[in-house]
Amino acid sequence: MTTPDDGSTPDDRSTTADRLRRDVEALCAVRDRRVASPGHDAARAYLVARYAAIGLQPYGDAFELPYAEDGLRFTNLVALAPAADASVVDAAPLLVAAHYDTVADSPGADDNATAIAIALEVARRLAERPAARPVVIAQFDAEEPPYFHSRVMGSTYFHERQAHTPFHAAIVLDLVGHAVPVPGIEDVVFMTGMESDPALERTVTGLAPIDGVRVVTAHNRYVGDMSDHHTFRLAQVPYLFLSCGRWAHYHAPTDTPDRVDRPKCAAMADLVEALTRDVASRALDGPWEGYDTTATDIATMRASLGPLLDGFGTRLESRPDIDRVVALLLQRARL
Repeated sequence: MTTPDDGSTPDDRSTTADRLRRDVEALCAVRDRRVASPGHDAARAYLVARYAAIGLQPYGDAFELPYAEDGLRFTNLVALAPAADASVVDAAPLLVAAHYDTVADSPGADDNATAIAIALEVARRLAERPAARPVVIAQFDAEEPPYFHSRVMGSTYFHERQAHTPFHAAIVLDLVGHAVPVPGIEDVVFMTGMESDPALERTVTGLAPIDGVRVVTAHNRYVGDMSDHHTFRLAQVPYLFLSCGRWAHYHAPTDTPDRVDRPKCAAMADLVEALTRDVASRALDGPWEGYDTTATDIATMRASLGPLLDGFGTRLESRPDIDRVVALLLQRARL
């Protein structure tokens, strides 16, 4: 793998999309990135070089945070984008994270190279124009089976044994680069975790519209801990998890860069940057899951699902209505 030149701040979506494409294609150049495979080693070297090229600082002594369990070796890749104001250098950092391993025989373009590329793009922008508090950029190892939800899962190991600071909040990306396979909502991204702190609801309701992507919020309990937000939720760290759900190419040899929705990925970079900057500037004082998000969930569903709701035969006015809509979406979108 080679490391592309970063260039300067993108002046349009096509520039962003091209930068994302280069990262995705580079990460997918070797057949898969399963733990201990040649692709895994190549991806690790590529990402370390990208961190350095962007101008990030190591989170600790180096970008690579290796660990070993039961004779197996893993590596989390973690960097830091400092805050705009040096006086908040010791403030609890915000975390933006995605995993970089894959299952065997899958190039993993959408799972999870697109999320990695989006996190790198956000990191590049933060290096040029810092956020209100430090932001940690993490590419976690060992998210895929057989390590999922085990003690060696990269995010769990990092949070429990490698992190040397508490976290303000975590924004986790997984499966964010494809069109949702339901006609009329291809540009939707699903977001869970808003219920973890009242201020996150204010972040969501205050978002300016972003052309190319629409957000649907729902409680995490509907889908469970599908990714690396698991350890942060258990520790009651406020979090947002973004995903477009599973699709026909999930964990398959056909999860290739040509199937990625490039305009949606570029819009996702704008969305994640906006979320990162806003959450970094807010006080997150709780209570943990101690309030009702029904009104905002209904509003995002009405705004983003449109005519699809008519086909579901619900007026969408209460939490039971949301339960019904989510169940039908899970069935159709294969979340």
